[in-house]
This record gives sequence, structure tokens and C-alpha cells, in this order.
Amino acid sequence: MSGDLNDLLSTHVGNGNGTVPGAVAVVARGDNLELAVAGSVDVEGTAPMARDTIFRIASLTKQVTAAGMMLLLEGGQVGLDDPIGKWLPELAEPVVVRTPGSPVDDVVPAVRPITVEHVLSSRAGWGFPSDFTLPAIGLIFEVQKSGLDPQHVDPPDAWLAALSRVPLLYQPGEAWLYNTCSDLQGLLISRVTGQSLPDFLAERLFEPLGMADTGFAVPAGKLGRFTSMYRNAPDGGGPALADAPDGQWSSLPAFPSGAGGLVSTADDWLRFARMLLAGGAHEGRRVLSTESLRHMTTDHLTRAQRDLGELFLDGQGWGYGGSVDLAPTRPWNQPGRYGWTGGSGTSAYISPASGTISLLLTQVAMDSPEAPPVMRDFWTYIGRGGS
Repeated sequence: MSGDLNDLLSTHVGNGNGTVPGAVAVVARGDNLELAVAGSVDVEGTAPMARDTIFRIASLTKQVTAAGMMLLLEGGQVGLDDPIGKWLPELAEPVVVRTPGSPVDDVVPAVRPITVEHVLSSRAGWGFPSDFTLPAIGLIFEVQKSGLDPQHVDPPDAWLAALSRVPLLYQPGEAWLYNTCSDLQGLLISRVTGQSLPDFLAERLFEPLGMADTGFAVPAGKLGRFTSMYRNAPDGGGPALADAPDGQWSSLPAFPSGAGGLVSTADDWLRFARMLLAGGAHEGRRVLSTESLRHMTTDHLTRAQRDLGELFLDGQGWGYGGSVDLAPTRPWNQPGRYGWTGGSGTSAYISPASGTISLLLTQVAMDSPEAPPVMRDFWTYIGRGGS
């Protein structure tokens, strides 16, 4: 345990600033593991936070789903240049708004098919831009519901049918847009393999890595280790309950979201992150190829595409399933750092240059793409050489 990391958490937990009821933070470099656990699993303090507490990890799911897609590429089941319409015929003939600001009925045909690579790099043409006032985004919000509300999303076939009626905001391959493509990756995995996304990820990633507490639902026998989830009250009155342990994650949803549906623990995520840092190997067994890891952790965007995604990317790039740092614009940015944040209040990154894994798990949802104070302080601690 590190007093420094514990002190950092204590300023944000419980009777400190009180921004989160509890937190688990991990910094790992090789065999050097720094762990801090603070606060409680809920605001009532019914149980202390613990190393094996289960959290909703939200958009950290994107890294896992992208890894699943890489397994399909490695097996030759899909190719980067393959049109996704081969497996998702609902999306084989999309239309595009004439300009991003055009009315939703002012459309032109797509000039090229949406490919597997477009979906992996979040450049298919569907998703969230930095400007939420664009007319087509109103339609996206009707389809792309919050990942923190999993039991209220349409089943996959109905969801795809609804998405097919939404025009693309940009031509395929031309712009980076957030979130929707990770759900499309999950649907591709299911259509290509004939397995559900939960079964595929369990068989190909979670079981080989020993991620026993990771999945799209929490079994009844583990609910005692599951946190409550909160949202900040708009009046500044502190965290308000959004989901209890026996709530929306107590059973599998109709639509297991590849963009944000997983739960996990600190130790489970460490296993996944260590596999990434080891170039795809885990305890002497290869899980992913080094080529797959290179694709996942390399920026695939142009400068103009990064600029369009500034609200989310904050000047950095995007690989497959997570951002890639390009320049040290903040104390925590390190070129090559790969990972992402989750809207449920989570953060996970690997930094190959320093061999560092950093993980922060809390249970208060983010209010915006801007990271909350506890997250920024944690990243700053890592960037300044904490651990």
C-alpha cells in the first residue's frame, strides 16, 4: 500500500470532498503493485470498499470489444476491408446528410460501403460529434441510449433496424464519432460467430485470462460485492442513486453493449491490461497477436478527424477501442499511452514506454466528457511518477 495513493483518494472520498463514496486505485509497473482502497460501496456506508468489489466499467468495455474483433481478424473470419453489410445487411446501403448541419431528410447515398476498419476506428459515420446541436444527432440519441441504462435498449435486430433509418453524419471513413461503432463491433462479433457477445468474450478472453468477475451481469451470489451507482444531483446536493446492486445488472440485458455494458474488478482488469502490455501474451499463452496489439494501440486518425472529435479526444488520437496519446499536452499524457474512461466513473490506461498500468474505479457517473477531479488528480499522480 502507498500512503501517497491512499492520501490522494482520501481527499475525494467520504468525509473529504465527498465527490465519491468509495474508490479502488491501482498503479502497476511489472511486479511493483500499488493499491489503494477507500470509502464504501454506497453512500450509506453499508460495506467498505474492497479490492474485489465489482464495478460497472462502462466505456472501458470498448477495449475488450475491440480485442474480440481482433480475434476475428486473426482467425480470418473478417477482413479490415470487408463491408459490414455482409453480416449486417440492415446497414448495407446507408445514406448521408448532405452536410453535417443539413436537415435529416436532405441526404445523399454513401460513396463507399462501411467496412470493418471503419467500425474498428469509429469512422463509420454514426456516433456522437463534438457538436450535439446537429440535426442528425437528435435521431442518434433516439437509438443510442445510455450505456448506464442497459435494460431499456431494444434487442439487437430492432436496434439495427432503427439505426438503419438514421442518416450518417459523414461519409464512411471521413470522421471520427464516438460510441456507436463499439456497439456495432459487438453486433458484428455476434453475427459473424453465431455466438452471443457475452458467450464469445467469456470463451475467448475472460476464461483464458482468468477474469472470473467480468461479464454483462452480476450473478446473485456476487451481488454482495457489487457497488451501487450514482449520478451527481443537478442541484449540487451530492450523489443520487441511479442503480442498486440488484438493479439493471442483476440479469443479462437484451442488448449486451460492446460500447459500455461490462462489470469487472480491479484484479480482473489488471489481467487484461497486463496481457496488453505483454504484447498479447498471458502466463506463457498467446491471447492476441502482437500485430493485433499494434493495431489497437496505434492512432488511426488524421489531424482533421482528431480536431472534429476534440470534445472527447482532447487533442489525442484513437486506436481500436481506446485513445492513444500523441503529445504530452497535460501532466498525464505520455506518447503511446492507450486506454479510455468510463462514464460510470472509471479509467484504465497502459503506458508501454514506462510499462505502467493505471486503473481507477469509482461508482459516480461522469457529468460530461471532461474527467472529474478525482480522475484528473489520479492521472496527474501517475504522470508525475507516482508508484
